[in-house]
Amino acid sequence: MSRRKAREMALQTLFQLDFNQIEPDVALESVFAENASLPENAKEYTILLVKGTRDHLSEIDGIISESAIDWKLQRMPGVDRNITRMAIFEMRFGKEEIAPNVIINEAVELAKSFGSAESGRFINGILGSLVRKQKK
Repeated sequence: MSRRKAREMALQTLFQLDFNQIEPDVALESVFAENASLPENAKEYTILLVKGTRDHLSEIDGIISESAIDWKLQRMPGVDRNITRMAIFEMRFGKEEIAPNVIINEAVELAKSFGSAESGRFINGILGSLVRKQKK
């Protein structure tokens, strides 16, 4: 399974949901239609990321608001906001134990591909501060 591809599709879906009044299943179907040859386990991981992030959205947004000093959640670029949300879901609420540095690295790579020149550094800063807080 390509978790990176699953994360990309989850990001695309979460981004759609952030800016459009549509149901998650409709957004997922749209993304899957563009990636028809995707293995079933990658689709399942995409669904887990999207639904899990959405199910814990208020908690995740609270965590981001506490960690993103001088940044209001609504003012963050949509790509950065949704990559960060998804990474926090994987760190805090995911069913699998994945090393935080792996999650952060994947989030930064997504930011480099889909975000601005500053996105990777911004997301790394937020997620890194969360990991440091957890260790205390």
